[in-house]
Amino acid sequence: MRVLFIGGTGNISTACVERALAVGHRVTILTRGRREAAYGGRVEEVVGDRDDPAVLAALGERRFDVVANFLGFRVEQIERDLEAFGGRCGQYVFISTASTYMKPPRDHVITESTPLHNPFWQYSRDKIACEERLLRAHRETGFPVTIVRPSYTYGGTWIPSSVGGHGYTVVGRMRRGQPIICHGDGQSLWVMTTSDDFAVGFVGLLGRVQAIGEAFHITSDEALTWDTLYRTIGQVAGIEPEIVYI
Repeated sequence: MRVLFIGGTGNISTACVERALAVGHRVTILTRGRREAAYGGRVEEVVGDRDDPAVLAALGERRFDVVANFLGFRVEQIERDLEAFGGRCGQYVFISTASTYMKPPRDHVITESTPLHNPFWQYSRDKIACEERLLRAHRETGFPVTIVRPSYTYGGTWIPSSVGGHGYTVVGRMRRGQPIICHGDGQSLWVMTTSDDFAVGFVGLLGRVQAIGEAFHITSDEALTWDTLYRTIGQVAGIEPEIVYI
């Protein structure tokens, strides 16, 4: 299949591109060119702004089997994609987020049918609005959307951390013998997923008619406490971490 990735050099999308190539898909990536795409000429790279209607229109004319949007954050971006790819792709996969699910949660087990509501994070509310717009387009015009909601996904460029960003400062503090912060008492459960494992599920959805109009979250099946996660990171780094619970 001919697959267009809007994005393709990030923590999750890189693994998905690699998986798509491994199973034989022909891949094009649209990036801003700010981060090197280390695919060794195995993909077609288009450098441009995903918010430029002219760039999207040119790509839309090429009629990909699948368009996978890893860079959709606002409804106005979705509107441009609907115009560019409506009737011109076999499947449009929107990368949403598991942070769209009900907060505070009513149950510690989250499924795709859990209501979407997050009053604490604008990013999540914007993703919900994007999902709603795409599903409306599916109902009204048959736009072939599939929604995918990653949860905490880590890989070679992202280390798990309950506080902060990519987690490198956490490992740095461990190695300097400084304490690290963990929320609560460290016993809250979370599911971590490697980007490579996520990619297997993601690529498995591409081209599947049964996935059209549906939403999926892709996660591991192992729930760990944050205390265990931090101590495991410390073990890999060869350090016994000092954890401060707040």
